[in-house]
Amino acid sequence: MKQLAVFISGSGSNLQALIDAIRAGELEARIVVVVSNRANAYGLVRAEKAHLPTLYFPLKAYREAGQSREAYDADLAEMTLAYQPDLVVLAGWMHVLSPAFLGRFPGRVLNLHPALPGQFAGTHAIQRAYEAFQRGEIDQTGVMVHWVIPEVDAGPVVATATVPLQAGDSLADLEARVHATEHRLLVEAIRSVDPVEK
Repeated sequence: MKQLAVFISGSGSNLQALIDAIRAGELEARIVVVVSNRANAYGLVRAEKAHLPTLYFPLKAYREAGQSREAYDADLAEMTLAYQPDLVVLAGWMHVLSPAFLGRFPGRVLNLHPALPGQFAGTHAIQRAYEAFQRGEIDQTGVMVHWVIPEVDAGPVVATATVPLQAGDSLADLEARVHATEHRLLVEAIRSVDPVEK
């Protein structure tokens, strides 16, 4: 059974998809901790309702103390290691992790990104895809799950799924289809990977 540390920064709908899949017996895994860098992330509420351990770990205190991003990432890695996860799953985590973190979990950090490989790396990917569709540049977007490297949204791809763009779509329509695809693909990707030895 895979032990998962799930990192979130927002509503936690992908976390909820994992919770639901585990409860339904569709994913043989256990969430050992939910980590958030934002105190008001609704994903923390979802975790508490599911009786999951949570860790709130903000970057702000490090910045205010003049400490580096690497110092934050190193401490975050130490705290996460205490839960002994097989995989760290970035499910809406809005920080780029440096080698100070990634080096402690080689081959064990997965990221979910709402775009296809090589397209719309970074933030606001769904909105950027929608705008590209409006300009006639693309007719589909998608979702990928990939292994994390220091470069943003550029690690080896584990799984992808396309999401069609349709005439008359609002941005909210597209967001709903992308999020539904994310929820399915993340479960499938975690099921398919074999974490490296700790």
